[in-house]
Amino acid sequence: MYFDMEKRGIQVEELPPNEMLSAISEGRLQGGLVPLVDTFDLAEDLRTVSAFCLATVSTAVSVKFHSKASIEELARTSVAVPADAPTAVRLLQVLLSVKNSVIPAAYVSPDEPHDAQLMVGNLGLRHRRGLRGFEHTYDLGEEWSRWTSLPFVFARWVLRTDVERQDALIIEDSLYTSLQDWADGLYRVSGPSDRVPVHPQEIHQYTQGLRYFMGVPEERSVALFQKYLGQLSEG
Repeated sequence: MYFDMEKRGIQVEELPPNEMLSAISEGRLQGGLVPLVDTFDLAEDLRTVSAFCLATVSTAVSVKFHSKASIEELARTSVAVPADAPTAVRLLQVLLSVKNSVIPAAYVSPDEPHDAQLMVGNLGLRHRRGLRGFEHTYDLGEEWSRWTSLPFVFARWVLRTDVERQDALIIEDSLYTSLQDWADGLYRVSGPSDRVPVHPQEIHQYTQGLRYFMGVPEERSVALFQKYLGQLSEG
């Protein structure tokens, strides 16, 4: 995704989302795309880059919840969730507990017995049409959008505050250019993705539903999500 950064000599490292904040906090990285739930209580030496995010307008496509029963019937069941997608897991908990008043018996790892499973990223894309043995499939972005009429913000860009202003501006400009180049490149794809079996038309539909910049709807969505997370804590 970060083509322009590499052109400018900015070193890019890939890390699991759940490891990104600690890498930035410890100074191993100057900045990165951090799961939304990890940005709510940032230390003083970190800040969000206000303009940039990763959000879905409606369907998330790569964030799928597969269940043997309908979502309203999942009380006292076991739900498998990934360890590296904290925002998607919290969104699922909000949709289950706050929206549908459903409290599962336990949230477990995918290798434990379960009645439903959350799949995110490439795994979610591979099983975007369904999962054998699980009759019901839900797109969490779509569930949130139907409920709130708002997009959902999955991640925000975070930078260290000790990054020199000029360097920060270069990073932000490069990030903007990289995102534009990445989106344009996806529209030139002529065959299925190497990593995930997705047809070019599906890639186009997927990327059309993504937003990379914070606006009023995204800010409202983040505030509402925080409110619902507070209700989870109270419960």
